[in-house]
Amino acid sequence: MSVSRQELPEVTVSESDGVRYLHLGTPWVQGAMRVREPRKIELEYVQRMMAWMLWRPEAELSSGHAVQLGLGAAAITRFTHQAMRMRTTAVELNPDVIAVCRQWFKLPADDARLQVSQGDAGRWIAQAPPQSVQALCVDLYDHDAAAPVLDDAGFYAACRAALADGGVMSVNLFGRDASFARSAARIAQSFGLDQMWSLRATREGNTVVIAARDVKVPDRDALLARAANIERRFGLPARKWLKLVRPIDPALLNGTA
Repeated sequence: MSVSRQELPEVTVSESDGVRYLHLGTPWVQGAMRVREPRKIELEYVQRMMAWMLWRPEAELSSGHAVQLGLGAAAITRFTHQAMRMRTTAVELNPDVIAVCRQWFKLPADDARLQVSQGDAGRWIAQAPPQSVQALCVDLYDHDAAAPVLDDAGFYAACRAALADGGVMSVNLFGRDASFARSAARIAQSFGLDQMWSLRATREGNTVVIAARDVKVPDRDALLARAANIERRFGLPARKWLKLVRPIDPALLNGTA
């Protein structure tokens, strides 16, 4: 994808009640950070993007390589790098988003565990070393928050190829839009329905889809133990996620392409 600087939306920042918001040329919120608690994830749907943690064994939870396609306000990037202390890579097309996150959203400079790459996320994931990523978070909406920018079968195939065995991907989709079924069907082409789940939509309509590469899902007691560990260590509402998660309904995908 070749995009000139002039075609990229203007990046602006607003603040209200102690929360700083990122916007891309519209009033739509593209990310947020509570100023006094920058390591916490403020937005509910972004918290749910971290539900991939439930699919990782406790001993492996913070190990490996975490990748974010789409930086937003750097909430996930700050979390995996600073709270989880994982090796973290974020890929963002708009250089102004990176600059604003460094100035206003506590995004640290690159170091031995952090690389923020300015470029096309589709090209980056297609060129990633096979099976090199343990956690992949995909949040690639356009500035109007109307549809995912990258959403074809080839993109999701590249995402799966980059995941290691036991690796997990989370994708932000709009569950109240007809495009959700099409997107889910494309993900299923690469991952298979038996390796896909979704969380119920937020009030705003964001539905997070989880897709894994050859994950064996443990029994309910083991999942509850994982959720309790996530809450204790990282303060995320993981037991609530367990109440919201469900397999993808195959009937939803009928007639999609």
